[in-house]
Amino acid sequence: MIHGYGNDISWTFQSTPIFLAQMGFACFSLDLQGHGHSQGLKAFVPSVDLVVQDCLSFFNSVKKDSNFFGLPCFLYGESMGGAISLLIHFADPKGFQGAILVAPMCKISDKVRPKWPIPQILTFLAKFFPTLPIVPTPDLLYKSVKVDHKKVIAQMNPLRYRGKPRLGTVVELLRVTDILSRKLCDVELPFIVLHGSADVVTDPEVSRGLYEEARSDDKTIKVFDGMMHSLLFGETDEDVEIVRNDILQWLNARCK
Repeated sequence: MIHGYGNDISWTFQSTPIFLAQMGFACFSLDLQGHGHSQGLKAFVPSVDLVVQDCLSFFNSVKKDSNFFGLPCFLYGESMGGAISLLIHFADPKGFQGAILVAPMCKISDKVRPKWPIPQILTFLAKFFPTLPIVPTPDLLYKSVKVDHKKVIAQMNPLRYRGKPRLGTVVELLRVTDILSRKLCDVELPFIVLHGSADVVTDPEVSRGLYEEARSDDKTIKVFDGMMHSLLFGETDEDVEIVRNDILQWLNARCK
C-alpha cells in the first residue's frame, strides 16, 4: 500500500489497512523517501523511479515470506501512490494480480497545476535549487478533506509536511505525470479506480481516461458524486464506508 505526497502510513492513511486487515487481508506499506519516518529531506522526491524501486524491493521481500508465498498480491495507491502503483506495474508487469487506485495522480489537476510560464521557470530553477520549498501552490489539505473536524485531525499529524512543495519534487511529479498520461493505454493489469467528482487535486477525468484507454480486460471505475480527494479519510464516515465496501467487494471477487 502506497501513500500520497506529503503524507505517511500513519494518522489519516492507516485506517484503510486496518479495515482490510480486519477483513482478512495482509497489508504492507512503507513511508516513502522523504516522508514519515523514512530518511531524506522532508517531501523531497528527486526521483520517482528510485521510489518505485524501493517499493518493488519491499513488496518482493514480503512475497518471498513463507507465510504469504503463493497468495494473490494487489497494489494499492492513493494519489501519488496511485501513480507509483502504475509505474510498479510497468516495471513488473506480471508481479501483481491487480491494483486499487484511489484518486491516482496520473495527471496533476489544472486547478492546482502552476500556470504557464511558471512550470518552465520552475524547471530551470530546479536545476540549481531543487530543495527550495517555494512553489506557489495552496495547502492541499483543505482541498482534499471535506469534513471540518477531520481537517483538524489531519493537521495534528506530527509527521505531515506543512511547507510549500519543493522545486525538485514538483518538477519530478510533472515529469512523471506527463509520462503516465501518455501511457494509460499500456496498463494491462486488473484494476479498480476510485475518484471523487469534486476532486481538484487530481483530475477525475484522467481516471475516466485510464478506464477507457487501458488494455486491461478486467477494469472498474467508481466516481463518487460530490466527494473530494481524500476519499478514505476526509469524507463523512458514511461515505468512507461506501468507498471501503467497494474496495472490499472488488478484492473479494478476485480472491475466490
